[in-house]
Parts: sequence; C-alpha cells; structure tokens
Amino acid sequence: MIAALDTALVKTLTRHGNSLALVLDKPILEMLGIGLDTPLQITTDGHRLIIVPKREPLSEEAFKAALRGVNDEFGDVLKNLAK
Repeated sequence: MIAALDTALVKTLTRHGNSLALVLDKPILEMLGIGLDTPLQITTDGHRLIIVPKREPLSEEAFKAALRGVNDEFGDVLKNLAK
C-alpha cells in the first residue's frame, strides 16, 4: 500500500464535454482503494470538496468472522499485552 501524502497536490480541472473533470492519478486511487465502479460520496464544508469512497458497512457476520481471525492469529499476543 502507498503511504499517505505529506503535501497537497495541485491539480487543475480538465474539460469533459460541457463539464469539468478532476483526474485522479493511479497511485492516489490505489491508496484509497478506488476503482472505476467505486461509488463516491461528494460533500463540501463550504470551502473544500470532500470526496470519500462510499463503502457498504461490514455485516455483523463478516465482523465476527474478522474478529475470530484476529483472535486466532494474535490472541496470545493480545493476552500478553493486556497483562
């Protein structure tokens, strides 16, 4: 995985038909796990665009399975840290 950016990137918009588009570079898309079909939630705070990949919440079953996996792999370590 690519590390988070330390500095802001400066980008310009690109004409796309009658609209303007922001082109995101592949390393940024990979870092955020965004692909062609990833739905994006776009909001603003009045000064900034905030673009967040919209993810489905983890189901309770999937969460419990992930928790079991962590406990199976790291349970002993976690118990020792708790001491």
